[in-house]
Amino acid sequence: MNLVVNGVEHELDLDPRTTLLDALREHLGLTGAKKGCDHGQCGACTVLLDGRRVNSCLILAVTQSGTPITTIEGVDHPVQREFLEHDGFQCGYCTPGQICSAVGMLDEVARGWPSAVTDGGDDLLSDAEIRERMSGNLCRCGAYANMVPAIKEAAAR
Repeated sequence: MNLVVNGVEHELDLDPRTTLLDALREHLGLTGAKKGCDHGQCGACTVLLDGRRVNSCLILAVTQSGTPITTIEGVDHPVQREFLEHDGFQCGYCTPGQICSAVGMLDEVARGWPSAVTDGGDDLLSDAEIRERMSGNLCRCGAYANMVPAIKEAAAR
């Protein structure tokens, strides 16, 4: 099967039960996406599939043959700089998933996609909106207070 990861095509011979997360980490050596809960509940494994954020622990690699996959190693976005500027991380374990999710979330906002808390107003980047849109990514250290302004600042760029 072929996986296109960060713009590079990789020919892999994988067991069809291999998750995308395991293919990235164990077969391609891309360890940025983390194995947290392995149940799709923490978001540490978040990557972008054709620009949309997904939990890579829940997807079989074989189903993504030919789909553009972006991991944290392939992200080049202002969110990264702002996470550093606003100290939007502590231990760093969740940070790759948080950044990939924020990049995907900002794309959703640019497309005008509502969230569960969108009230019909024009502010799709209020603090409440950002918190709701990022709610699938957990941080044990509690760096959320710094992530929200980091994401807002990145969106302003």
